[in-house]
Amino acid sequence: MLIEIQAAAGPAEALVARPSSGTGPFPGVILYMDAFGLRPRIEEMTQRIADWGYVVLAPNVFYREGTAAELAPAGDMSSQEGREAAGKAAFPRVGRLTPDKALPDIDAWVAALAGLDGVARGPIGTTGYCMGARLAVRTATAHPEVVAACGGFHGGGLATDQPDSPHLGLGNARARFVFGHADNDRSMAPDAVARLGGALRDAGLEASNEIYEGAPHGYSMADTSAFHPEATERHFRELRALLDGTLKA
Repeated sequence: MLIEIQAAAGPAEALVARPSSGTGPFPGVILYMDAFGLRPRIEEMTQRIADWGYVVLAPNVFYREGTAAELAPAGDMSSQEGREAAGKAAFPRVGRLTPDKALPDIDAWVAALAGLDGVARGPIGTTGYCMGARLAVRTATAHPEVVAACGGFHGGGLATDQPDSPHLGLGNARARFVFGHADNDRSMAPDAVARLGGALRDAGLEASNEIYEGAPHGYSMADTSAFHPEATERHFRELRALLDGTLKA
C-alpha cells in the first residue's frame, strides 16, 4: 500500500509492506530504492522482506521531482539499451539528492516508520540499493540510537575522497553492517571497498564487506538487464541473516 509522509520539503509517497501472516508487532525496516524509483520490482522486494516478519517502509526519496508514478521508468529495462534510456532521466536525480536534502528526509522516514501501526518498539533495520545504499548508511550514522542493522547492495559512492562521503560517519554508528558489492563496479571500485572496510574496522563495527564475484551493478533488480539471480539470492540470504540476528535476537 502507498501512504503519504510529510517529509522535509513536502508530502512524499512511501510503500508499506506487512507480513502476509502472523501477529505483530513486528520490527521495522526502511528500504531505500535504486535510482529507477518505486515500481513493481521494489514492491516485490519489500513484500519478500516483510514476509520474513517485518514492517517495511520504502519511501519515494525523489519526491521533490515527482510522484512515484510520474518518475517510474516508461520503457522496458530488460535490455541494456532500455536500461540506459531509463537512466538518462533517472541518474541525474541521484546527484540532485544531496546530503543536505537527504538527511532531513531521513529523519522523516525514521519517524514515519516508528509511527506505523504494528511496528514494534525498539531497534530498526535499513537496507539500500545502488544510491539507496548511501541513504541506508546515512540512516545508520544519523540515528545510531535506533538503527541496529544496515545492508547495502550494489551501492555506489559509499567511500569516496569527498568530505561528505558516507563512510566518514561510521564512527557514530552502532549497527551491524552487511555490504554486497557489485563486481567491476566503477561507482564502487576495489580501492573504495577497501576504504570502506578500513572505516568499518576503525569504528569497531561488526560487518561483512564483500564483492559478489561476477555480479554487475544493479544485480538485484529483476526488471533490468543487470539482474543476476545468484547474487540476488545471496543478497537476500545475507540480508535476512542480518535482520533476524539483530532485530529478532
